[in-house]
Amino acid sequence: MTVYIILASLILAGLLIMAARHAIQAKRQTDSTLKRRAIFSLNEQLTYTRLKEILPTHTVLTHVSFDALLTTKLPRTRNKYRNMVADFVVLDDAYQVLAVITLDDTLTLKRQHIQYQNELLRMAGYTVISFDQVPEYQQLREEFGLLEGAENLEALDLPKKKLAFYPASARRMGALG
Repeated sequence: MTVYIILASLILAGLLIMAARHAIQAKRQTDSTLKRRAIFSLNEQLTYTRLKEILPTHTVLTHVSFDALLTTKLPRTRNKYRNMVADFVVLDDAYQVLAVITLDDTLTLKRQHIQYQNELLRMAGYTVISFDQVPEYQQLREEFGLLEGAENLEALDLPKKKLAFYPASARRMGALG
């Protein structure tokens, strides 16, 4: 009988020690290490570069919070666009928004969410331009009305064809425009 009491006491003491260690570790939670990450995805890099080449006199902002673009009186309405971010915002010389550009990456799984974001911006009066993949130079010229005369195209001195930055296998997979 005493053996059982001693054995139960040892098990209870072991459980108490394990619980105390767990409680001490829970209080002493450590943060994970911080690491650098890329600001742009590959498609965003290409799109940003092309926008800057097509629109050299304009300001192109990236990853702009909807809170910077929209305002409302009611918090309930503000919660509808909280944590949303526009891919690119093009500003004119007077720093007025010309267009908001959304890029539907192949990695983006929620197309309905993107359509909802675009509709919120349109309701606020913004011009929203959406691309399914990295836009070609020609697409960007058309969207921003730079095709009115051939002198505009020559003045820009930009490539007239798709640049082969990436291997053919990546282009065939549809990862790039």
